[in-house]
Amino acid sequence: MTDGRFEVFLRFVAGLSSSRTAWILEEFLGKFPHQTICRVSDWVKGEVKRRAGNTRSDAGKRRLLNTMHYLFESQNPALAQQTLGSVETLSFSELGLTPIDCVVLSHAIRLCDTIKRLNLWNCRIQCEGLQRLGPVLHKCQDLGLGGNDLGDSGVKLVSAALRNPHCKIQALRLDSVGLTDSGAEDLVSALSTNTSLTKLNLTGNSLTDRSVPALRDLILTLPRLERMWLLGNKFGPTGKKELRSLQEPRPGLTVIV
Repeated sequence: MTDGRFEVFLRFVAGLSSSRTAWILEEFLGKFPHQTICRVSDWVKGEVKRRAGNTRSDAGKRRLLNTMHYLFESQNPALAQQTLGSVETLSFSELGLTPIDCVVLSHAIRLCDTIKRLNLWNCRIQCEGLQRLGPVLHKCQDLGLGGNDLGDSGVKLVSAALRNPHCKIQALRLDSVGLTDSGAEDLVSALSTNTSLTKLNLTGNSLTDRSVPALRDLILTLPRLERMWLLGNKFGPTGKKELRSLQEPRPGLTVIV
């Protein structure tokens, strides 16, 4: 079937491994044998492990995301940790994600501390989807959100993750997300207290010379920052020159304007 009905059925089957779901359905279907629940759990575990290593194509990415829906429906934290416990990277670049997909990703990242890299380049995520991911963004060491229409309000959600005292984000890609000078001010404010970030990509946004003072303060006060990409913005010649000059007092820092 190509209309999605079989996928809905598989998610329902995965939900049968949840004791809470099974209890609700007992009135209509009778008591579920423990062996049946174990078989469903084993099937879900096998599907996730089989799909996790095959995400080079869009079809592979979609199949992995579908299996993560199975994990979500199972509501079994131990099962999620067993199946995703060795996964360090989740990459769904250029795969359109719905807000529900973002809920499923958030659920997986919340349960599995091994997931260090999240690449959601051009996944057509907007603020609604990012809100679902917001509570777990701080757990990712490498976070790619470029190519999504986030705007200043979406970047504000990312700023909240950067303010989290447990933030682990080291590399942050916010290229081509619709960031303006107003949103940059909030981002810079969030980073002023951040101690983890080393790489920041703001390429292809709408920053002007108005943002230069804030970026200057950021560069001078963020000791761990190593590289900042600012290509494709709307800086004038004076603003570009000032930003480049900030590399001089910071050996090891590269600012690409």
